[in-house]
Amino acid sequence: MASWNRYGSRMREAKMLTLVLLVWLLSVLEAVKVSPLIEKVSDHKDFKKLLRTRTNVLVLYTETATSGDSHLKLLSDVAQTVKGQGTIAWVNCGDSEGRKLCKKVKVDPSSKRGRSMVAFLKDPSGPPLWEENPEAKDVVHIETEKDFRKLLKKEERPVLMMFYAPWCGVCKRMQPIFQQAATETKGKYVLAGMNVHPAEFDGLKQEYGVKGYPTFCYFEKGKFLHHYENYGATAKDIADWLKNPQPPQPKTPEVPWSETDSAVFHLSDESFDSFLEEHPAALVMFYAPWCGHCKKMKPEYDEAAEILNKGSPGVLAAVDATVHKAVSDRFKISGFPTVKYFEKGEEKYTLPQLRNKDKIIEFMHNPQAPPPPEQSWEEKPSSVSHLGSEDFREALKKKKHALVMFYAPWCPHCKNAVPHFTTAAELFKEDRKIVYAAVDCTKGQNHELCKQEGVEGYPTFNYYNYGKFVEKYNGDRGVSDWRRFMMLQ
Repeated sequence: MASWNRYGSRMREAKMLTLVLLVWLLSVLEAVKVSPLIEKVSDHKDFKKLLRTRTNVLVLYTETATSGDSHLKLLSDVAQTVKGQGTIAWVNCGDSEGRKLCKKVKVDPSSKRGRSMVAFLKDPSGPPLWEENPEAKDVVHIETEKDFRKLLKKEERPVLMMFYAPWCGVCKRMQPIFQQAATETKGKYVLAGMNVHPAEFDGLKQEYGVKGYPTFCYFEKGKFLHHYENYGATAKDIADWLKNPQPPQPKTPEVPWSETDSAVFHLSDESFDSFLEEHPAALVMFYAPWCGHCKKMKPEYDEAAEILNKGSPGVLAAVDATVHKAVSDRFKISGFPTVKYFEKGEEKYTLPQLRNKDKIIEFMHNPQAPPPPEQSWEEKPSSVSHLGSEDFREALKKKKHALVMFYAPWCPHCKNAVPHFTTAAELFKEDRKIVYAAVDCTKGQNHELCKQEGVEGYPTFNYYNYGKFVEKYNGDRGVSDWRRFMMLQ
């Protein structure tokens, strides 16, 4: 009897265990109803084939087989809804094959993804956050000013801090170099990165002289000592500098063009009219010292002046429009360089085509009217609002959504973007809350405005909300792309 009881007891235990296991299995199956439409991938070749043969692929990476249960349940419903229009795939980075795939595509599902999801939703085509790049694991990524102060206070090792902006081209080029240097110097130095472009960090930028991106600051025991300014550096250069950190060498100031040994006559507000009275045929170049195209043209203009001075009916002169503003305003100089021909003291032609030595010499021996100028974008009627330094901030304050294109008229990429941007603006012309605006950075005081707005190349697109900078637009430059961007705001 006892043995039967024991046997019966064992039977009951086995049945109970089986029941518990069955209940547990059913609860798991109930918790995760993974749709057969979700494709589980673990092989890199299969993954590449999936991306190559399907459109609109959304991939979920999970740390383990069960860590993505809630996401899989949600995505199972989504997969059914987008059937035939999109594909949802799942990669489990916890198993051996999946781990290899995740490493290959540089995905770490254990990292915090909140900020990257925000960044993705704002700009799906934008670059991933630097702090989520596995290769940047040895860089200390700072998010808040409080974290920054805490690092300086507690860290005994020297700290090299890279203040950057996510959209900055030089920053993107420097990031892999900086993270390699962080790995090579790990344990001896701390290399840290911080996105300080948001307005909340304006005080911090002022404190450490951050006037552009990237800016590197070197600290010892919490005290700022030097800036590091070798933007063409390799990881070895950074590591070597850290062994013996020195302040940047003072830059040799550029000698003003008017003070060089030049055959060009340099005019001022005071001398301009009397010079033209003495020289009945004069070609005058209005320039700005910072202007890249002016710098490129200077040697050509100098050489042409030397040749023409040996026997020519005319002379070459120049005016620094940033210094001698009265004469520049008088002739409505709005871009640089501007070349004008004067005959007997009177302005006769504006000559945008004269940029090299041979054309300048040819013109001076036979002055002819230039071909009619092409109508500028600003002069063409459109729904784009053309702004300048005098009305930029006031105009944007009135608009809930503003996409601004900062451009230069000579820039080929800008010329390509203009018709698409203009058409996109036309689509929203009836909406008073939205404006597509443009700023010619070569015109008048707009250069300073563009610098203040973080323009480092052309074209640059910034999005503003009631005049406040929100983000840079780095997506595609088609009508549908700009329309979709504005519809998502």
